[in-house]
Amino acid sequence: MVNGQYKHLRLPISTWELPENLVNMSRLGNGGTTNMNTYDYIVVGAGSAGCVLANRLSEDSDVTVLLLEAGGNDNNPWIHIPVGYVKTMLNPKLNWLFDTEPEEATYNRPIPIPRGKVLGGSSSINGMVYVRGNARDYDGWAQLGNRGWSYDDVLPYFRKSENRETGADQYRATGGPLNVADLTETYELLDQVIQAGTEIGYPSNPDYNGASQEGFAYFQLTQKNGRRHSTKKAFLDPVRHRSNLHVEIHAQASGIVFEGTRAVGITYRHGGAAEKQATARREVILSAGAVQSPQLLELSGIGQPDLLKSIGIEPVHELAGVGENYQDHYVSRLQWRVNRPITLNEKTRGLPLLGEALKFALFRTGALTMSAGIVCGFVRSREGLEMPDIQYHVAHASFADPKKREFDRFPGLTIAPCQLRPESRGSIHIGSADPFAAPKIRPNFFSNSLDREIHIAGMRIARDLMKTPALTPYLEEETVPGQACDTDEALLDHARRTGATMYHPVSTCTMGSDPNAGAVVDDHLRVHGLQGLRVADASIMPRLTSGNTNAPTIMIAEKAADMIKMQWRG
Repeated sequence: MVNGQYKHLRLPISTWELPENLVNMSRLGNGGTTNMNTYDYIVVGAGSAGCVLANRLSEDSDVTVLLLEAGGNDNNPWIHIPVGYVKTMLNPKLNWLFDTEPEEATYNRPIPIPRGKVLGGSSSINGMVYVRGNARDYDGWAQLGNRGWSYDDVLPYFRKSENRETGADQYRATGGPLNVADLTETYELLDQVIQAGTEIGYPSNPDYNGASQEGFAYFQLTQKNGRRHSTKKAFLDPVRHRSNLHVEIHAQASGIVFEGTRAVGITYRHGGAAEKQATARREVILSAGAVQSPQLLELSGIGQPDLLKSIGIEPVHELAGVGENYQDHYVSRLQWRVNRPITLNEKTRGLPLLGEALKFALFRTGALTMSAGIVCGFVRSREGLEMPDIQYHVAHASFADPKKREFDRFPGLTIAPCQLRPESRGSIHIGSADPFAAPKIRPNFFSNSLDREIHIAGMRIARDLMKTPALTPYLEEETVPGQACDTDEALLDHARRTGATMYHPVSTCTMGSDPNAGAVVDDHLRVHGLQGLRVADASIMPRLTSGNTNAPTIMIAEKAADMIKMQWRG
């Protein structure tokens, strides 16, 4: 018994096949475990990865799949109206609303780390931008010893999931469950941003997910008919009728049940009811994300023994990398006042907003279909680099209060740079044995000098864009941080004082061959030293990808499903 929460039975089972005489075994946990259910696979977390796994694993009618989700259904209308992300990001019914721990480098500010608490997970509340990353990201994963994860290996899984509305080629595909659309409209000011990029040497790129990533373009979006297309809509809804797939919402996992070194089930709380337990004949698969997959491992006694003992959890399996290696994209905003009423600031209030609402209702176009970023840019901070190391999110809008997503009352433009491959490393660990307590998120931003240098370079390149013939006719003044903020020290201070993350937490259950070097899972996503337990979500990334992380997370789940099927077929 660990803190009276769940029971770990220690029987000498070392194979992946669970003996039939254990399948229906009765167990009692704290206060009695009720409603014992048995499935072939249990998937924890119905987010970007979990919905994909539930779909693909249940394709085999001879197996049964349980999908557990701590949140509820996606019946909030703001989920489906694309611009509604400004509402869902602040809604505790849809968002875990995690915050970082205070850190001196960011002036002890709690920095939001939103994570979806709803079917579809973060794909139901995110900015909907579709970015695969750079091909070299995945070649780098393979060079670290992760067989089968090079770009050539993962490209088929990106293509498998995708329905690219503009058609297929050697990089893109049609016919997949996930719809990838272009913006329904383009905008004068943002067209000029793309032109400004060409004027300082960065190309206009028709497909940053294709042959080359570099350059400026309008974002591609996970939308369908002008509405959000989450993994719940794309992967789960079409298969909810399957009799071998059971989806349980408002079900928060509290621990993994073991027989010796084999995971055989999950304990969870359904609403406020007594603890339940479900048994897995084959595997338990954690897809709870980079914040909560390591949390569940640690709650189950898997991780650093000293840390677990310090909060009263009995260590079950030592694995030092659990919760370590945390990486995220840190972003700061530069804003300008423009001299023409052609921005979202004035389109989203008063009578113009009513017009935009009518456009959305009738045609599924206009401001209500906007994503978190509208134009992207992938650039190199200096000559000699093999690939872009800075990404921009650009919007023809500016914020009086970024946290509340409140626009200025004058026309504005925002350019937000982030370093694509940060060197700083943080951690996510539990601080309590209570499964309902938020873990301690310590990102350690700007601890590496290269991160500071590249971020400053990104801010200066953004200002260079504003000095081009394409944009100078539109600009009145820089409002944030303002031209007086000109030294490297002042720019870095602005970034530290006002910056946030791009909501791309990864790498807390890192994939690799050596658990002594911090790896948590092997290249088949099996937890080192244990059987019947995998992690398949963004937490397994050895390094952060060069861009937004939802598309790579879906790819990871597609590949994981094939590996799982192949193993059990064999």
